[in-house]
Amino acid sequence: MEEMEGPEIKKIARFSSCRGVAFEINPNRINPFAIGSPPKQERIGTWLRLPWTRTSSFKVHSNATISSRSRSSSHFCDIDIDFYDDDDEVEFLAEVEDIEKQEKGNGVKVQKFQPKTDPPSSSRLFIIMLDQGLTVYKQLFLFCLTLNLVALALSAAGHFQYGRKRAALFSIGNILALTLCRSEAALRVVFWFVVKTIGRPFVPLRLKTAATSFLQSIGGIHSGCGVSCIAWLVYSLVLTLKNKDETPVEIIGVAFTILSLILLSTFAAFPLVRHLHHNLFERTHRFAGWMALMLLWLFIILTISYEPSTQSYDLTMTKLVKKQECWFTLAITFLIIIPWLTIRKVPVHVSTPSSHASIIKFEGGVQAGLLGRISPSPLSEWHAFGIISDGNKEHMMLAGAVGDFTKSLITTPPKHLYVRTMHFAGLPYLVNLYQRVLLVATGSGVCVFLSFLLQQPRKVDVFLIWVAKDIELNFGKEMKEMLSKYSKEKVVVHDTAICGRPNVAEMSVEGAIRWNAEVVIVTSNPEGSRNVLRACKRANIPAFGPIWDS
Repeated sequence: MEEMEGPEIKKIARFSSCRGVAFEINPNRINPFAIGSPPKQERIGTWLRLPWTRTSSFKVHSNATISSRSRSSSHFCDIDIDFYDDDDEVEFLAEVEDIEKQEKGNGVKVQKFQPKTDPPSSSRLFIIMLDQGLTVYKQLFLFCLTLNLVALALSAAGHFQYGRKRAALFSIGNILALTLCRSEAALRVVFWFVVKTIGRPFVPLRLKTAATSFLQSIGGIHSGCGVSCIAWLVYSLVLTLKNKDETPVEIIGVAFTILSLILLSTFAAFPLVRHLHHNLFERTHRFAGWMALMLLWLFIILTISYEPSTQSYDLTMTKLVKKQECWFTLAITFLIIIPWLTIRKVPVHVSTPSSHASIIKFEGGVQAGLLGRISPSPLSEWHAFGIISDGNKEHMMLAGAVGDFTKSLITTPPKHLYVRTMHFAGLPYLVNLYQRVLLVATGSGVCVFLSFLLQQPRKVDVFLIWVAKDIELNFGKEMKEMLSKYSKEKVVVHDTAICGRPNVAEMSVEGAIRWNAEVVIVTSNPEGSRNVLRACKRANIPAFGPIWDS
């Protein structure tokens, strides 16, 4: 395969650097891939070799040619931090003019370049709330909420006496359900069980994709039970206030405080607040939840031990163990405590391949598909990352510099970090359900998939499409070497600094068809993931990507 000549490479790199993303200049309008007017190369079908960050060759998709101008990257997984510069724009237009003159001199008919105005893109919040349709997440939310509201309405109408008498129990039951749906220990067991039972070749693909949709969207049950818990607690308080002479004021006060804390936690979890003020959401959710749990124990002890006939308290262990409320609350407490028992302060080695990303290394191998949490201060904040591991002596995390914590890893690399030694399962773990999977990633999102390429033996045949900018410059040689160990026929790396910005959605569909993949799994921002999922849906290819409440 022929390599590009040095001057040609430089020209491509120069006109690919404007505004921090690549531009694609082509005289025809066939396909939105690759660079136009490329130097002569040896083709094999629609696949060709291009230089890896100007030093070596690697397989990239280049099924060329459309005149287009890429807009600034919106992918949170992309490492794209250059800003608009008028001088860059002038340089870009001048180079386009030079290329056109050169081609005209060679007798090539060239269309005049017309800069396009970028279409308005949807905001992350709009995509989250309105632009994803009736997702499985929303269906689970509505199902849980409807089920509870029907039971509540029947209780209020006098047709469900058990609900009327035990309204507080239904509220606590919803808290238990929502805690289970967020318990990393419980979900790790559930994910493992699902993979072991239906992750076999003879199980129908439809069942596997249904299980993936459900497990990925289980947060809908969490949210639905959260709102239902509030409804039952309000109902319980209304009934109590109707008979306030039979209930001491301290019990009513504790119940009102619990309701206030749960309301505060719910409002903090609303997408608008969570999206704009994530640290506020995380701390409010944690500390308000802990306080509500402590007050719940106090509420149970007071209500069980109170004797209306004597208007006094008489607490015995026999009374406690006979009440369902006590056992539900005990289960809630156990589930909340488990992850905190696994916290350890461990030594880490942080390397910085660029000013845009850091690689954090830990001791010990980790199974492919698992994710981990790290923190500089356990009570303050936790950050989840995909884990890269060959399954043997060590594992690592790739952190793009997008927030205060991830930037501090580059400016002041720590020697120790707090970790939760119990890693948790998410969408990447469900790759193990299938036999042939196409993995699509942009920027640092590739880290959740690399373990599947590195670990032996492989139970799943995986294929990878990775789109990022200046790969060796931003991610370092180590990442390049990891990919070089995997079959070149199963990896497509598209460096936007060299090849221009591609249509990732169309690349995903073509890749899935080419490799006969059962399913496509993508890690990108909400808009990028949505585009890939829609394209795959139109092509009748099962596809999954991260949701806002993954």
